[in-house]
Amino acid sequence: MKKLQLCIGAAVIAMAGAMASGSALSQDRKVYIAGFGAKSGVVRSFGVNTEAVMRAAAELINKNGGVTLADGHKAQIEVTFYDDRCNAEEGISVIRRIASSNALVAIGPTCSNVAEPLFGILQKKIGNAGDTGLQFPVFTDTAIKGGLAKISDWAFRNVPDENQMYKSLFAWIKKTHPNLKTLWGGVEEDFAHSRATWHLVMKKRAPEAGFEVLGESKWLLADTSFTTQVRQMKKANADVIAIAAHPFTTCGVLKEMKRQRVQYKLLVGLTSSSSMETLQGCAAQAKGIIIPTSFAPVTPAAKQAAALAAKHNGSADLHSAAAWENMMILKGVIEQSKVMGKPETLQADRRKIRDGLAALKQTEGLIGTVKRMPDGEAVKPFVYVHAQGQEWKILHDPSK
Repeated sequence: MKKLQLCIGAAVIAMAGAMASGSALSQDRKVYIAGFGAKSGVVRSFGVNTEAVMRAAAELINKNGGVTLADGHKAQIEVTFYDDRCNAEEGISVIRRIASSNALVAIGPTCSNVAEPLFGILQKKIGNAGDTGLQFPVFTDTAIKGGLAKISDWAFRNVPDENQMYKSLFAWIKKTHPNLKTLWGGVEEDFAHSRATWHLVMKKRAPEAGFEVLGESKWLLADTSFTTQVRQMKKANADVIAIAAHPFTTCGVLKEMKRQRVQYKLLVGLTSSSSMETLQGCAAQAKGIIIPTSFAPVTPAAKQAAALAAKHNGSADLHSAAAWENMMILKGVIEQSKVMGKPETLQADRRKIRDGLAALKQTEGLIGTVKRMPDGEAVKPFVYVHAQGQEWKILHDPSK
């Protein structure tokens, strides 16, 4: 009997040791998600906010148990973030470094002029043995120029459809302000997103809604003087001024408009300027500007994301909120795709994530359901906001 008790005791100790070892292994397992974007230069705030949101989302996921891997083990998410300086060559170098690391997937980049050539170095068609392009999944949160995800089967985006947003906005403005007839545009001509949104979106959607486009003023992302451009605006005397520019030059133009006493009846802004950076830079001059956006803290989940981003010294906005959604989507894809999370399964796991993202039909976003399209793009719900002091307040929800 004593011998039996000793054997049972040894077995219990061994089992406890095995359980402790398994627990330790579980705690040691990690899945690596890389982020990259602009943390330098004029648009650095976008990269700063994306990193803050990614780390906040990872912290929440980890606090709630982490990610369940294919073998049942729980793994913690570890985030790394790289600065691509909104430079195409740097972005390509960064994605190659990420692909050579233990990262399963990357979230980024900030700039469309980085995303477009970067997507070009990825394998174009999945399974094409003759295509030696990089086989690594990229899930973009910020770069918003239309149609970029179709460049590669490894590229996915969670950005809003600006064509849809501005078509809806201009039609609503015309309906609610039928007395407004003419429009003048201002554009950051050297920035891929701003240029595309003015020339391919705003400049086309406004006439469709019944506005006469009188002309446009052009400037560069790094410009600090806008005297000539604003003088053109003033001379045009348009009812509506639509500014396709990011916060830094948007504020510069608005301040110059104030100095020159430009008269207008309504201001429209670029999606990317619906951020706290605009209000911090020129709240008084931006008062009343209307912008369509796919994020506003109007749901419990959106409020939580904004609060946790703030704790990480970031701000949740149109772009960084998408990074939050991407992190939650990836948690689900990793679990549903049976990712192993082991060094020897790294490339197979990346393929599983790619296939999992491609299979999605819809996901739950912070302000509503997001439709996933076959080309890797998204159709996101949106609202119109307007600047009121130090806040962006909802002006209209077109879904209601």
